[in-house]
Amino acid sequence: MSENCTHDCSSCASHCGERKGPNPFLLELNNESRIKHVIGVVSGKGGVGKSLVTTLLASSLNKKGYKTAILDGDITGPSIPKALGIKEKADAEGDLINPVIAGSGIKVMSLNLINNNETDPVVWRGPILASTVKQFYKDVRWGDVDYLIVDMPPGTGDVPLTVFQSLPLDGIVVVTSPQSLVSMIVEKAVNMADMMQIPILGLVENMSFLTCPDCGRRINVFGDSGNREFAQKKNIPIYSEIPMDPNLASAADRGEICDIEAPWIGNLVNKIETLE
Repeated sequence: MSENCTHDCSSCASHCGERKGPNPFLLELNNESRIKHVIGVVSGKGGVGKSLVTTLLASSLNKKGYKTAILDGDITGPSIPKALGIKEKADAEGDLINPVIAGSGIKVMSLNLINNNETDPVVWRGPILASTVKQFYKDVRWGDVDYLIVDMPPGTGDVPLTVFQSLPLDGIVVVTSPQSLVSMIVEKAVNMADMMQIPILGLVENMSFLTCPDCGRRINVFGDSGNREFAQKKNIPIYSEIPMDPNLASAADRGEICDIEAPWIGNLVNKIETLE
């Protein structure tokens, strides 16, 4: 509970222990969707690899036999369909939208599955972006899903706020990179999650290091990172590092990201499997 709490839960966005009754913002699924767990992937900074981590998480869980799906909440910069090699468009049946199923079996909903051209700009204001994310959750025929991974845009604006308030998140994964400037901005997203009582499942440092192709030595391209210590300070249970690897970028460009094995986030996948 905030020290500035007015005890008027009807006008408050926080989900603290003082709130009485159900969350009034929480969306209900349609009758043709059953989702067991919802995981958000967030960062305060763009370009750190949220979509990469989203696809690797979904792919890793899918390979373990779970029914997985991705909601591409980065409405103005959707990249999930390309990374998964999806060419076709989503269609509607009745009042619901059918997600597109990637070759790997992962169900996907993204604005690029609706737009005529994947390079069409999305020049929308915040409330419309947030409304679209809500529609992608409640008006899509998801069917049976064990894990829905939500790829969120950077920052702490309308869309992350909408997801934190309106979707039944089991927790979030925070993505960062080694630079201290990025870490400072990412801490805003961590503090937002703390403020709204959203569990943080793990911190993933992308572009963490480079392995020398000749001698195998680890090279910290951006210098020593303080993210591990930051995770410990914030009591974030899982810390993972993804290396700089040209194979990751080329696989995403080819739409073959699911062909990549991702041992670097194995501890995080194991943590997600323990969710009740």
